[in-house]
Amino acid sequence: MSKGARMFRTFLAGALTAVLGLAVGPSAAAPAPEPACRTVRFEGDGFVVCRYVPGEGELRLALNGPGGPLGNFVALKAALGPGAGRVAFAMNAGMYEPDRAPVGLFVEAGRQVAPLNRATGNGNFYMAPNGVFWVDAEGRPHVDETAAFAGLGAKPRWATQSGPLLVSGGALHPRIVPNGTSLAVRNGVGVKDGQALFVISDRPVSFGRFARFLKNELGCPDALYLDGTVSALWAPELHRRDDQTGLGPLVVVLKGAGR
Repeated sequence: MSKGARMFRTFLAGALTAVLGLAVGPSAAAPAPEPACRTVRFEGDGFVVCRYVPGEGELRLALNGPGGPLGNFVALKAALGPGAGRVAFAMNAGMYEPDRAPVGLFVEAGRQVAPLNRATGNGNFYMAPNGVFWVDAEGRPHVDETAAFAGLGAKPRWATQSGPLLVSGGALHPRIVPNGTSLAVRNGVGVKDGQALFVISDRPVSFGRFARFLKNELGCPDALYLDGTVSALWAPELHRRDDQTGLGPLVVVLKGAGR
């Protein structure tokens, strides 16, 4: 073999090694998973947004433990047992009576705990239209206006009714003013592109700003108000577990798919 041929062969071997090194180098590493919860600024206020993605997480609703209503995240953690290590986040999930029974529909693991409430009355729950957040048997999340939900004949695996609907069909609730004088730490849930986005404000905000955040910043065509003042979040990645007690229905999303 000539000297020139040997030099070319050595060059070719080095080039192949470099190419193979690039193929198995850092560029081939799997991207880091998105955090379950993140903070977003909007109109001067902070909001924590937590994602539920079917197939990536497992959503459950919870109300009672062995001794009655759970009421706080400490009791929820105890009720989950070893599964508590899988918690991506948890949040309060709908309005309740003084005895902490749900005001409206509540379905837990396919079992109806409280019926759909189509009555009229005073307060945020009855600020028509109100609606239902529900998850079907395949884990897909939905937000529907109460009457529309009643007409679906759906058999949700998980469901909680609350009100008002902050956003419906891409439009803000007609009775919510842009920036009213009522301020509270608020939480709610919107559905977009097959995902559920649970939101809680960092500090007291108006209904209008909270609704605009879900519609304009997150782009949710449908979003449901869950509650205010008592709103609370448990987000291990953020090293946060609010200590409110006396809570009613709770939503918890666990890492990893399951049923």
